[in-house]
This record gives sequence, C-alpha cells and structure tokens, in this order.
Amino acid sequence: MKITKTKKRWSIILLLLAIIIIIGCLPPTPQNSIQYYEREGGQLKTEKVAGEKWLVWLYNNPIGEATLWALAKRKLVSSIYGKMMDRTSSVKRIHPFIEDFNIDMSGTQEQEFKNFNDFFTRKLKDNVRPIDSSFNTVVSPADGKILAYADISNSDFIIKGFRFDVSSFLDNPFLSQKYRDGALLIIRLAPVDYHRFHFPVNGNLTPNKKVEGDYYSVNPFALRKKAEIFCLNKREYTTLSNPLFGDVIMAEVGATMVGSIVQTYERSSVKKGEEKGYFKFGGSTVVLLFEKSKICIDKDLLINTAMGYETAVKMGERIGDASFTR
Repeated sequence: MKITKTKKRWSIILLLLAIIIIIGCLPPTPQNSIQYYEREGGQLKTEKVAGEKWLVWLYNNPIGEATLWALAKRKLVSSIYGKMMDRTSSVKRIHPFIEDFNIDMSGTQEQEFKNFNDFFTRKLKDNVRPIDSSFNTVVSPADGKILAYADISNSDFIIKGFRFDVSSFLDNPFLSQKYRDGALLIIRLAPVDYHRFHFPVNGNLTPNKKVEGDYYSVNPFALRKKAEIFCLNKREYTTLSNPLFGDVIMAEVGATMVGSIVQTYERSSVKKGEEKGYFKFGGSTVVLLFEKSKICIDKDLLINTAMGYETAVKMGERIGDASFTR
C-alpha cells in the first residue's frame, strides 16, 4: 500500500514537472518590435535588443513570469552577474558584443579592457560628445532613448491606465508636491550604449538619496507588462539647484543585471556636462524631474512621445530650454 501511494505521489510530481516544462517551452505571445526616432534625420528605426528572447520570455510566459518574481528581479542575481562581468574571463565577450551591435569604438579613450565591465563603463575622448553650452539650455545627461512629458499630472506614463507616481518614485511625499504637475524626462540606456551619466545643467547639489527596490528590466518589452517598474526598482537621486531651472531632480534607476550604480562626482557645485557617475553592466535609466513651468522641452521630443515613440539622443545634446522663465 505504501509503495502504491509513493508511486502515485511521484507520478503527480513528474506530471506537474512535465506541465511546467511544456508551458515554459511554449513560445510567448509575439511582441511588436521596439521602434524609435533617430533625431538627426527624423527616421523611424527598429532597435536591436540585447537578450530580446530572454526578456520576452520573462514577461510574456507564465513560467517566465514566475522566474522573474522568484529570481530575475532580485538583487542577488544582478550582483552575481555583475561580479561575473568583473572577471578577466569576461574579456572574451567584448569583441562579439561590439560586432553584434555595431558599436563605434573610435571615440573611446581606451581600446583594451581588463574585463567586460571595464569595457561597459568605458570613457569617451574629450569633445566626442559636444556639450551645448548655452546658459539657458538643458542637455541630455546620457546616451539613450528619451520619453518627454511636459506635465505629468495630465499624462499617462507609457501605458494607458498607469500614471507616474512622483511620491512613490521619490519616496518623499513632501518633496513630491513640488513636482506633481512638473515635467518628466526619461532617458533609457540600453546595454549597447555609453553608460556614464552627466549633469544636465549647472548647479548646487543636495546629498544623494538612495531608495531600495527591485531589479526589473527597464526595456519597453518589460514596461508593456509592468509600467510601474520605475517606482519599484532600486534608484537614487539628488537635487540640482539652478537659478533658471529651479530645483531639478536627477535620478538613476537600476535594472536587471545592473551590477551597481557608481557616483563619481565629488563637489557640491557642478557644471553642465560634467560626469556624475556610471552604471555597471545592464540597461539602466536616468530620470529628470522639473518643477512646473521651469523647462520648455524641445517639441520633437514631445511629439514623438505623444505618438508612443522614444527619440535617440546623445549626452550633451540639447533637450530643452528655459524659455518659460525668460
């Protein structure tokens, strides 16, 4: 009798495992490609996504979603992967990555790297990213693809039905009152991008504040399924005070497989275009928040965002000005 019961239990367990494997192997729902506007020339392009099949599976397959909840969003997984990218053996990944994504290395300071993270956090030569020096302009803090909202109190954030929650994002209900009807700019850095971030305006800084959270992907494949990611992920921010632009929030958001966010600035008074820090391996995001009527965002960015498209920008490139306050 006991043997029969044991056999039944094992039969049930094996059946459940078989079902899990079958479901896990099922192809996820086909996803539309990620399209964005190239700012120079205004062409609509399709993004080649690093780890696309993995991302689609994680966010569009029942077993993938269970894996995401249990493992992929956890700090431990991202930390372990980040450490793997610090090993000298990871050097062998660099050349195939450059070739696969056609990365232009002509502007980098170094051409030889100790490990993949050394390549990933590479510095650029001076003047490779010209900084718009006009006193009344805001520049992009990073290379990436941008979404822009002139008034977040009236705009749904990326997906209909979810509104960007400033209070949750800043983890400070009092500070969030200043930005509840302000402007929002989101610069998404893909793994193929230059991963150092810089100050968008001159100003004086407050101490850096860290908000603990998860490590969901910030890729649009993930945002289509879970739009509140920016309020769930680990993030840190500082306030940059400027006579024209008021108090500007600059935040860095972690993501799946981001080893860490490293702040390199040392002074409390900074200039536009100076380096603030860098992300170790993974796709990441920089978020800028402006108080109401403190920035006039460039129209092409607003138009593209309204149509549901990101716009590719380079660090140092103008993204808005202070024409509201002149």
